[in-house]
Amino acid sequence: MADITDIKSILYTEKSLSLQEDGVLVVQTSPRMSKSGLREVFREYFGIIPTRVNSLNQTGKIKKFRGVAGKQNNFKKFYVKLPEGAQIESLAV
Repeated sequence: MADITDIKSILYTEKSLSLQEDGVLVVQTSPRMSKSGLREVFREYFGIIPTRVNSLNQTGKIKKFRGVAGKQNNFKKFYVKLPEGAQIESLAV
């Protein structure tokens, strides 16, 4: 079962801000989150039923720190299309 704690952050990049103007919100979540789970979280906590949800699995990058190879965490990114005129006040920039 999905929970709001599975949402790690809302991404605010140049691309995501241009998508926000069209009503698309970019959300970074844990890899175990599903599309239906994210719809449920938006309906339960924000009172909005998304029109469309697209997902993207991001694998963690391999980086070196002081000569030791390490791996960043994997995450899932969702592109959530909100209904026309719907807005989440606490997430607005």
